[in-house]
Amino acid sequence: MRRVCVFCGSSPGRQEAYRSAAVLLGESLASQGVALVYGGACVGLMGTVADAVVANGGEAIGVIPTSLVEKELAHPGLTELHVVETMHERKATMSELSDGFIALPGGIGTLEEMFEALTWAQLGFHQKPCALLNTEGYYQGLVDFLHSAVTEGFVKQRHLDQLLIDSEPQRLLERMAQPQPGAQPKWEVTEA
Repeated sequence: MRRVCVFCGSSPGRQEAYRSAAVLLGESLASQGVALVYGGACVGLMGTVADAVVANGGEAIGVIPTSLVEKELAHPGLTELHVVETMHERKATMSELSDGFIALPGGIGTLEEMFEALTWAQLGFHQKPCALLNTEGYYQGLVDFLHSAVTEGFVKQRHLDQLLIDSEPQRLLERMAQPQPGAQPKWEVTEA
């Protein structure tokens, strides 16, 4: 993988562990020569992961809508900053630039971005790995819900299996770099 898209909060969250995990992920990306692609802001976990990448000599690529640049939220020290018009354009650009996706702790926007990437994988639009960094069990309730959705017949197990989940940034990156079993798009498989 040359570039990984990181979705995460524009807030730091309540626990120091979230910030620490963002720093570790940024350091790991830089040490492996993997570029960061993210939402381009200087605040919250977004700013933390970008700062860690830049501080360790890595490449940090931001994609941010004009409206957020005008609010002075754009990170001033990035390798590249793509300014786009809409949030839809932002997500499309981040996807085009990336070889995989990781969600750190975050809010509704983080969840929406990760689920769109995972949906695109489910539909066969890409074969890029999708992952949750489950710091301090932040995503455990969501993981439990997804297993329930499988049990209730709304999500196929093979599609849930496309989502890598780990609590350690370095280990998660290593897992993402391994060949992933390509799940067949949902319309190409018939159930027995």
